[in-house]
Amino acid sequence: MKKITTYLLLLSSLAVTSCYKEVSNAYGWEYQYTKESNLTDLNPKKGYFGEREDFKEKSEQKVIYTAFLTMTVKELDTVNAAIKNIAKRYNGYVSESGTKRAIIRVESKYLTNAVSEIERLGTTERKSIKGQDVTDDYFDLNLRLDNAQKARIRYLELLANAENVTAALKVEKELERLNGTIETLKGQISNINHLDQFSTLTINLNQKKKPGILGYIGIGIYKSVKWLFIRG
Repeated sequence: MKKITTYLLLLSSLAVTSCYKEVSNAYGWEYQYTKESNLTDLNPKKGYFGEREDFKEKSEQKVIYTAFLTMTVKELDTVNAAIKNIAKRYNGYVSESGTKRAIIRVESKYLTNAVSEIERLGTTERKSIKGQDVTDDYFDLNLRLDNAQKARIRYLELLANAENVTAALKVEKELERLNGTIETLKGQISNINHLDQFSTLTINLNQKKKPGILGYIGIGIYKSVKWLFIRG
């Protein structure tokens, strides 16, 4: 019993502890985090679970692109239908659909093409395309996942060698906490992978105002006068 408890405390003290906060902003996702770890106390270049630099070299660059358009169009329904078709054409999908607002995701390599095609549907009032490099966040999440998975293996070894029920329950409690951490990290990594593969395009639509009866009369008079001047 004492041996299991001591081993649990030792393993817990070596695990990386971290807290992170996921923040949604106007241009995508940002991961704000702080870290407290005593792994570097063991060796400044090597952590308890392996070489940090070797792990980082395996990480690819991750950039999340987001685009925003504000447009004036003649027919909202027609444009919304066209936007849905554009999303499908570029291997994407509709994330949100409304009369005056649509959010679609398209494969990142086709983002510029999709934006250009949507702009042809009306008059662009505002436009912005932004990229956010989340490579470091992606690397940190993968490193934490690797640490957590290796810690889980050690806890399973402890569980297999538990001397009594009390010791086994303590190990199972730690395993439950660790499993939750692993699933959360996997979800964060999957989210970054998805947003890296599919860029987000938000389109705000305003319908072009149609002139009333008096407006049409005024347009008619204007065109008639203009015609007379041209003839003259």
